[in-house]
Amino acid sequence: MGKISQVSSKYIIHATIEIEGVVDRPDVIGAIFGQTEGLIGADLELRELQRSGRIGRIEVNVDTRSGKTQGTIIIPSSLDKAETSIIAASLEVIQRIGPCNAKIKVKKIEDVRISKRKYVVDRAKLLLKEMMDIVLPDSQEIADEVAQSVRVMEVQEFGRDRLPAGPAVEEGDEIIIVEGRADVLNLLKHGFKNAIAINGTSIPQTIIELCRKKEVTAFVDGDRGGRLIIQELMTVAEVDFVTMAPDGKEVEEITKKEIHKALRSRVAAEQVKMEIKGGDERPKRLNTTASRINQRYPQPPAPRAERPSRPQYAPRKAVQLSADEKGKFKQMLEDLVGTRGACLVDEKLNILGKVPISEVETSVSSLKGGVHAVVFDGVIERPIVQLAERSKVKFVVGMDTKIKPAEARVNIVTLGEL
Repeated sequence: MGKISQVSSKYIIHATIEIEGVVDRPDVIGAIFGQTEGLIGADLELRELQRSGRIGRIEVNVDTRSGKTQGTIIIPSSLDKAETSIIAASLEVIQRIGPCNAKIKVKKIEDVRISKRKYVVDRAKLLLKEMMDIVLPDSQEIADEVAQSVRVMEVQEFGRDRLPAGPAVEEGDEIIIVEGRADVLNLLKHGFKNAIAINGTSIPQTIIELCRKKEVTAFVDGDRGGRLIIQELMTVAEVDFVTMAPDGKEVEEITKKEIHKALRSRVAAEQVKMEIKGGDERPKRLNTTASRINQRYPQPPAPRAERPSRPQYAPRKAVQLSADEKGKFKQMLEDLVGTRGACLVDEKLNILGKVPISEVETSVSSLKGGVHAVVFDGVIERPIVQLAERSKVKFVVGMDTKIKPAEARVNIVTLGEL
């Protein structure tokens, strides 16, 4: 008897039993065999099915508490679905076990193959992942890995300042000046072997000497630090062209396409020098994609010489800011440095959103008067003031201003005032 186990069965019958009295496990098993005998035909007699191995060992677990017995019944089966269901239903006709009333309820019939199939699928996924982790790379991956290692080996130390540089800096007629070693590595990775790094914020003498002999392109990060390096470099060295990585990105992380785009759209250094000499500390955007220094608003028309312009509005008293407003505005400006972004702030000094400067007008208009202040990384000029006046914005906060407080109906605040 009991020739099959739960391991080799196809289905398992799970049932619960409640008995109004105290009985033992053999009493329950005897009642199952005795009260189902002859009930569903000779072909489905439990004793015969156990002898032939089509029904496994009947497991009964009982627990007696407060004069009542409760437990579970588990019956493994290798019969088909219909026959297994008939066997399970026959258990529920048992109403007495020994002298006590009893109630058996079948909870479920478990298909063992489903759980086995789930195990097979999960195990197969794990084995496939392990195989993919240790499988040999294809020829292209091997070639890329070798090429990358060779490019890293090609980084040299140039000049008495021992600056990281590509192998073509000495013999080439053109060089690309970048900020650090990682920038040189990225350019080498994409085939540019004439890059040399400044390795800091001060310009080494080696760079100054190279700029006298070769055609130089300054290629810096798209942030405030990059702009400062450009200004310092053009002060002490002879730079021919200037370009930048996309806004907010560094040269070491941009792709080959972005590098080519930036170098194709480089701008003559003379153009940038003229802007700086003209008092614009933030030169205008070099192009709309990669080589950007900054974006400025169109300049307002100059007043006629023969008739001095008078203030459009009555003189305004100095802006009175609370300590909380000063602290919040200053923190926002510091967080925005180099991002060319803007924060839109409500009356409770909560940030409604951060947007690029080019999207300020659209964002302020969509909020329909809910903006208390506009804090942005830029110089306050006429267009942004006019936008604030139309939208009833109370404060415009920027790094610097070209608009006098008496010429605006909004409160103009600069970083220096904070």
